[in-house]
Amino acid sequence: MESMNSISWLIDLFTTTDSVAHIVLLYSVVIAIGVLLGKVKIGGISLGVTFVLFAGILAGHIGFTAPDSTLTFIQEFGLVLFVFMIGLQVGPGFFESFGKAGMKLNGLATACILLNVLVMFACYYIFFDTNNTDNLPMMVGTLYGAVTNTPGLGAANGALTSVFANEADIPQIASGYACAYPLGVLGIIGATIAIKYICNIDLQKEERRMNQEAEENTAVKPHHMHLQVSNTYLEGKTLMQVHQFLNRDFVCSRILHDGHVSTPNRDTVFHVGDQLYVVCAAPDAEAITAFIGPVIEVEWEKQDQPMVSKRILVTNPRVNGKTLGELHLSRLHGVNVTRLTRHGMDIFASPTLPLQVGDRIMVVGPEDAVDQVASKMGNSIRRLDAPNIATIFIGIIVGIVFGSLPLTIPGMPVPLKLGIAGGPLIIAILIGRYGYKVKLVTYTTTSANMMLREIGLVLFLASVGIKAGAGFYNTLVNGDGMLYVLTGFLITIIPILLVGPVARIRHKFNYFTIMGMIAGTYTDPPALAYANSICSKEAPAVGYSTVYPLSMFLRIFTAQVIVLFFCG
Repeated sequence: MESMNSISWLIDLFTTTDSVAHIVLLYSVVIAIGVLLGKVKIGGISLGVTFVLFAGILAGHIGFTAPDSTLTFIQEFGLVLFVFMIGLQVGPGFFESFGKAGMKLNGLATACILLNVLVMFACYYIFFDTNNTDNLPMMVGTLYGAVTNTPGLGAANGALTSVFANEADIPQIASGYACAYPLGVLGIIGATIAIKYICNIDLQKEERRMNQEAEENTAVKPHHMHLQVSNTYLEGKTLMQVHQFLNRDFVCSRILHDGHVSTPNRDTVFHVGDQLYVVCAAPDAEAITAFIGPVIEVEWEKQDQPMVSKRILVTNPRVNGKTLGELHLSRLHGVNVTRLTRHGMDIFASPTLPLQVGDRIMVVGPEDAVDQVASKMGNSIRRLDAPNIATIFIGIIVGIVFGSLPLTIPGMPVPLKLGIAGGPLIIAILIGRYGYKVKLVTYTTTSANMMLREIGLVLFLASVGIKAGAGFYNTLVNGDGMLYVLTGFLITIIPILLVGPVARIRHKFNYFTIMGMIAGTYTDPPALAYANSICSKEAPAVGYSTVYPLSMFLRIFTAQVIVLFFCG
């Protein structure tokens, strides 16, 4: 009897569902088990943190649970944190992804997303009883398991709370998601492999073609060259006048005149025979060379003072949002900025380019002047170690308010709201791209972003799994579980097998870019990892990142539209 009393506290810890200790223990156990099992690879593929959902389902099935109100709060908070950090990450490159090739890739991704929805409805009308009001919401869950998109599941869950007045009546669509997800991961990879055989693609030829395209497509990269002034028209003209005559952006970081090297500024006078070190955008190189003079080899040993090139990290919040032209670095410090690196991409340092905290700029000039600029820019990695918590929560506040705005659309039973998934996502994208204009420092280290994002994701997945666990076994064995598996597989592969060959045959995209585009459309990291494993270049990652922002937005938006239009 005494031994029973001595362990009663432990039994209570696991069974008293409304205690804080029990809830913390529940989430810790589910997340730890899910993350560890998610690392196990089968056939070189792992489910990653998504296995937390299955660990949660198991916990809910055996009665290891928590009050519904608590589960709902943690689920929604995790979702908000997850989608906001995604938006903050993709925001800086969201609008830049709509270049010429980017428009085509995003168009193909959009077509694939619409086909996913059409195949879902086709399966619904072919395989299911349309008189059962639970079947369509469950198919929405199946759709988002098939396309491995967790935020879409969260958005659909949020929309269902607007449709069903009684929370007890809301279908547990996570069951459909869980049934379709494993084959969704495998189906995406399998369908991309099938495209290789359908289009008769030779991977070695694709590598060679990709290398050739990389050499031709240098539009976004800075171009460096040494020029000799041979145009007699430029004799006695200042650097500013040359800029105005040429009407092209370029940076002249060094000039060799009469055997001496100096850092030019806007008032520096050009003479025939001067030798220049020029940095410009690649498409402008030919015009600049034709106007100034030929490309030559230059030795810069002779100089009046030591010249250095130094990468400087922008960490001073006061610089955030200011353009290089507004900072007047050449006039005030006698240095020039030749290029800028942002999110791993080199960008030509145009005078109109606004700086953002986290940028790295290449500064050329006298050593003491470069050091002064470094001090002005901050150049302190320690300042970037901590995420900007204020910006994150200000953005979440605005996102929640924005997502709660009702939009009345004819034919819809209730006003459309972007909700706590769509609202924060859009605001995060806008803050990530334009936050500097309102003096918000949006830079967050990759590790900090990933940490906050993963915490939000596992909290959401654990909550969804625990809530769905009670009825999951019955759905899988006695209900339509196997039918969800089959229809989910069809939803996964049919759009890929239609869009992939079109991307290859009609638009002539490289196979590795297509693989990345498909992985980004399905927001599926395992598919991207597989593409990266068979490609030596960054083409899959480029394809993935080009379509990922728009695809994530459309997945979340269409989830709500489907639920509000058809499940009301």
